[in-house]
Amino acid sequence: MHRVSLSLVIHNHQPVGNFDEVFAKATDAAYEPMIAALERHPKVRLALHYTGPLLDWLRAHRRELLRRVRSLVGRGQVEMLTGGYYEPVLAIIPDADRRGQIEKLTRAVSDEFGTAAEGLWLAERVWEPQLARSIGETGVRYVIVDDTHFQAVGLEDRQLFGYYLTEDQGVPLAVFPSLRKLRYLIPWAAPEEVIAYLRSLADEDVRTEGRVAPLDLALMGDDGEKFGLWPTTYALCWERRWVDRFFAALEAEPWLDLVTPGEYRRANTAAGRIYLPTGTYDEMAQWALPPAQATRLEAFRRELDEGGRSELTPLLRGGFWRHFLVKYAEVNTMHHLSLRASRKVHAMSPGAERARARDALWAGQCNCPYWHGVFGGVYLPHIRGAAFSHLITAEALADGAAHPEPYADSETEDLDGDGRPDVRLATDVAVCTVSPARGGSVVEWHDRPSRRHLGNVLTRRPEAYHAALRDARTEDGAAHDRAEGGAPEPGDTVVPPLAQADLMRWFAYDRVRRPTLRVHLLHPGVTPEQLARDEQDERGEFAWGDYAARVERTPTAIRALLTRRALLADGECVIERTIEAAAGHRGLMHTTRVRWTGKTPLNAVLDEEWNLGVFGVPEDVTLNAGEGPQSLHEVTAYERCERVEVAEHHSGLTIAFVPSEPPAVWALPLFTISNSESGIEKNFQGTMLHLRWPLAIRPGEEWEQTTVAEVTGAESPSPS
Repeated sequence: MHRVSLSLVIHNHQPVGNFDEVFAKATDAAYEPMIAALERHPKVRLALHYTGPLLDWLRAHRRELLRRVRSLVGRGQVEMLTGGYYEPVLAIIPDADRRGQIEKLTRAVSDEFGTAAEGLWLAERVWEPQLARSIGETGVRYVIVDDTHFQAVGLEDRQLFGYYLTEDQGVPLAVFPSLRKLRYLIPWAAPEEVIAYLRSLADEDVRTEGRVAPLDLALMGDDGEKFGLWPTTYALCWERRWVDRFFAALEAEPWLDLVTPGEYRRANTAAGRIYLPTGTYDEMAQWALPPAQATRLEAFRRELDEGGRSELTPLLRGGFWRHFLVKYAEVNTMHHLSLRASRKVHAMSPGAERARARDALWAGQCNCPYWHGVFGGVYLPHIRGAAFSHLITAEALADGAAHPEPYADSETEDLDGDGRPDVRLATDVAVCTVSPARGGSVVEWHDRPSRRHLGNVLTRRPEAYHAALRDARTEDGAAHDRAEGGAPEPGDTVVPPLAQADLMRWFAYDRVRRPTLRVHLLHPGVTPEQLARDEQDERGEFAWGDYAARVERTPTAIRALLTRRALLADGECVIERTIEAAAGHRGLMHTTRVRWTGKTPLNAVLDEEWNLGVFGVPEDVTLNAGEGPQSLHEVTAYERCERVEVAEHHSGLTIAFVPSEPPAVWALPLFTISNSESGIEKNFQGTMLHLRWPLAIRPGEEWEQTTVAEVTGAESPSPS
């Protein structure tokens, strides 16, 4: 038997925009109990990482906890790690933002804990080779990634104990593998089982480059929330004292050295050189795949394991993290807004305003709404909305510096990386991005005074775990049969039986991306239920087909003019639309003109659809069409309305629609069905507001109407 070193790294994070009560619950259930356990077990040494959003909250609400962490650092029991301040996926943000975010958290660690951080926690362990230079140039000496990164280049399990050296353009960086085996044992297995695994390492030697070397470092890095915040883990870790029993067991083993990664790196040479491919942890790579491929990959892994071929599973790889930008169009919109805002912010003159804009930009790069897996991610409207809010703030500050007076301007270029031109209308108070190739739809509608993307809704799309709605595992089923913790295994899907019927009521998929504004030409018999499930029969594909586009300017306004021609069964229908934004006006004006050249009258319904990202409990989000407020969580219908108001009462935001021709109005709730750490859940994403006019146009005639959308309330100089 030889000595083995164990390095534990605990990553603590809460997303930008999360609810205050979630920060408090996480602190009380996981973060503070872990610090108390370290105080009770002074021989246990490990590394901690706190992200900027969590540090900011702790400074304001739990400063005493930070003082206790500083004391642990001072006595050499805890090493602090740095990272991107707002926990961005470093690979997808510009170099200047990478460096700036890392340097900001490194300064905060020094100021708060009195220590220099030499290691970096990589958000979601998303690695791309160029990061070695970006990270190394900030003074960071090492980074932690998953063992799957190393297995992807052919390393075997026995070679994953220690650290390796990589480089990019000559800038070196040490990389440590975090062991999946330990990540799954801790805290789910009994402490004795974890110790037995570590003892097995002490009994084994490996041959490395012609010499015998001991297996001398096992490292595990994982989320601090698994120690008390995740379902059932508080009872496991603290009521049943798993952490204290584990720490006591570690302290009792004379052959086991508890070290921090930085200490180990300084005392030991690297196991060798390595160049790692792009990668993330196994589960994330599977989530990045399209649903069908993710299901097949999971089934193949299970087949190998059950067939006694588990040695092959490390050679299987899932998807590429950046594919989330393809999988979720809303994430791509957010990403390109971030890139656009970054260019503008870094072009600002130095000073307090640029610093404020830069910090808002960085907050908008927080990774949480940019992906989805077992956690809510992009499906959580408050997290997604917070990112949009910060990015809108950053761009508004930069545009305001360039345009000190009210203005109206436009640009026509590819704004989302799909190779097709978009039209962006911008004023001092509003931004509207139109996609002519996607039904002339509005995909972004920014209200700058409120820092809101008013069309911040989410498309209903297939997910691999949706099969659980057909074959649900109930709360008392196998997902909760873990003897030690009673917690779901990673990746388990849990559906409470009483919730399944409600979930199925709202279960639907959209045919194309759900934008902020689009126009349908429908048969008169279409029902609210068909529209709610996106199963209506469309005529002429006006809701998603290509439109010709051009821009008109006046001194105070900017207009996108859109035209689409479609051959119907008995003639040609032309729809011409104008979307106008005016300087100083928070709303939009949308004009629709229908021309018909058929041989018989056109009998149809013109349906103007506004998808609005308003959020809240049922009584907090309402529609008023003149008969009193009605909850947007239910289907509502009105025959003839001269004015329609959508209100979000907790923020004070109101969006009023004043049509020139009174329409019938259908308001349909938009729910998505998504996975979370607690199981499959329903999320209210906003309302699908349909303004509907019956058409009876004779050949050679035309019909026209204008809707003015007015935005009031919720003014905020900066997002909270």
